[in-house]
Formats: sequence, C-alpha cells, structure tokens
Amino acid sequence: MLEAAGVGATEERVYRFLVGARESDAAGIAARLGLDVARVHWLLASLHDKGLVGRVADSPEGGPERYVPVAPDAALRPLLLRGHEALEWARRGVEQLAEEYRAGGRRHDAGQLVEVITGAGVIRQRLRHMAYGASEMRWLCKARPVALAAAENDEEWELLARGVRYKTIYERELLEVPGMVDNVARSIRAGEQARAAVGSLPVRLVIADSSMAICPLVYESRGEGDGAEGAGGPAGRGGEPTAAVVHSSSLLDALIALFESQWAAASPLHVTDSGELADLGDSPRPAVQLADDERYLLSLIVAGVADKAIASQLWVSQRTVQRRVQALMHRAGALTRTQLVWQAAQRGWLG
Repeated sequence: MLEAAGVGATEERVYRFLVGARESDAAGIAARLGLDVARVHWLLASLHDKGLVGRVADSPEGGPERYVPVAPDAALRPLLLRGHEALEWARRGVEQLAEEYRAGGRRHDAGQLVEVITGAGVIRQRLRHMAYGASEMRWLCKARPVALAAAENDEEWELLARGVRYKTIYERELLEVPGMVDNVARSIRAGEQARAAVGSLPVRLVIADSSMAICPLVYESRGEGDGAEGAGGPAGRGGEPTAAVVHSSSLLDALIALFESQWAAASPLHVTDSGELADLGDSPRPAVQLADDERYLLSLIVAGVADKAIASQLWVSQRTVQRRVQALMHRAGALTRTQLVWQAAQRGWLG
C-alpha cells in the first residue's frame, strides 16, 4: 500500500507492527514477524532514514535499542509529496523524449512537419488536446466557425483559471453574432487578452506555445444571398472540413509572425463597468482625445527623434519622456513603439 511513497513491502510490515505495538526492539520485531534480526536492523535503519520511525532516547543502558513509530500523517505526507514530484518529473521527461522523437522524425521526414486531419470532430479533439497541454494559446477567430464555435469552447475558462494565457483576435463580423459579445466579455473577465481585427482576418488559426498550429487547408466560399458558408468551404472528403496541424518549422514561424502582425494592428477590447465590451464601433478608434503635448510627443516619435532630443525639446528629463511614451503605449494597447505608431495612425491620434 505504501509503495507509492517509496516504502517497500517488508518495511511496511515492520512499520505497521510498530504502529500497533507503539514500541519495540529489533529482536522483538524479528520474533513476531518471523524475520532475521540482522535484516530487521537494516529495515529499521531504512525506516529511520525515511522519517517513519524514531529511536527511544531513554532506552535501558546496555539494553537493545528500541524504536517507536512516527505518526503516519506526519511521516508519510512528505514521502507522498516527493513521490508526486518524482512522477511529475517523469511525466515531463516522457513528454520531452516524445517531442524529441517526433522532432527527429520530422527532420528525417519532411512529411511529418504538417499533418492533415479531416472531420469537425477530429479537429475539435485536436484543438482541445493542444489547449490542455499548453501554457499559452493564440487564436485568430473568424466568423462562421468550421469546427469549434466560441460558445462551445468551455475548456477555455477552466484553463484560464489554471493560468493558461489566451490571446484572441476576433473578426468584427463575428462580434455581431447574437450572444457573442457576452461570450467575449466573460472570457475577458476570466483573463483573456482580446482584440478586434481592423478588417477581416486572413485565416482561422490556433497556435499553442509556439510549437504547434492548426489552420484550415481550404478557404471557405460563401453561398449567394444569405452569405452562408457554401458547399465549397473548407471541406475534404464527403464535405468534411480539413485542417493542417503544423509542427515546429519555418512555416510555423511564418504563422506566428502573421498572428503577431494582426495582434499589433488589432484594437484592444475591454469590459466596461456595466459589463459591456468597449471599442465595438464600426471604427477601431476609441473616443479618446490627446492633449497637445501628447500629440506633439507622438509626432516626434513618428519622426524618429531620439528620446534624448525629445527631452531637450520638451524641457523634461529623458526618463520622463520614456514614462510618457509608456503611458501612451498602455492606452493604445501596444507593446512596442512600432505598434504605438500603428495604433496612433489607426485611431486618428495624429490627425
């Protein structure tokens, strides 16, 4: 029973005997359990090293050394925790070896760099498997989903609670679907970083940890009249959707770069105090007016003026310039100055 904690079967017999007897010496244990005395001494030493038994301090002088059991909950909990950690390390080691095995296969067989999967159910299963093994998920969400609608993505909230990071860009047409705004607002409140695309997104895309991506192989074609997805959509055999699973490669690097470029251009979404999404108008520009000094600072940044020169022109310290630039980047939802310039142009801050 205690093997999971690193305690052998015979060690467990000795420990259980001491739990019942409360105190004994090696000879007494050997006699009761039918073991060799020398072996019992070795077993007691092993149990003592593991913190399961203790030696009696006031044993009779010249008499045999006596042992008492340590309380099971105090003694076994650390052993179980160490066993759990060892299993976790082993699990990670197996995953690493498996990935090295797959990577080796991909290096020798380029066909393994891209898998083709067919069927909505198969695609959904692979998407969920990716999510549960990742620490970061990045999504490009277009209207008219192929395999997994946002409302069906229940595991996202569970994974957000676990600490998995989600960065999602929504096509504005998708945000107009009834109930979608509430769904996105819930995700943002749970920790998702969400943005709305400036225009239509070029492709559906899911990236897990920069190590794997899934995207459709065939672009959807819209039927006439109602704009619904037509029979010529991302379908494979029998009208089933098909998708490519892209592993670590230059192609994956290109897909990651595509996502990041779309992220830089997209407009951040926020939940207001009333629970609604902010910045859902026809234009990605928020109702923000810059002060004259902020507009002047932006113009200098666009012109490529160095921080030191900007500080001289504004009669402030270089650190103050950097702090003001950071504040503008935060307001624009930009991570770099290049993104700040893009967002400023999109939002009309320089006009």
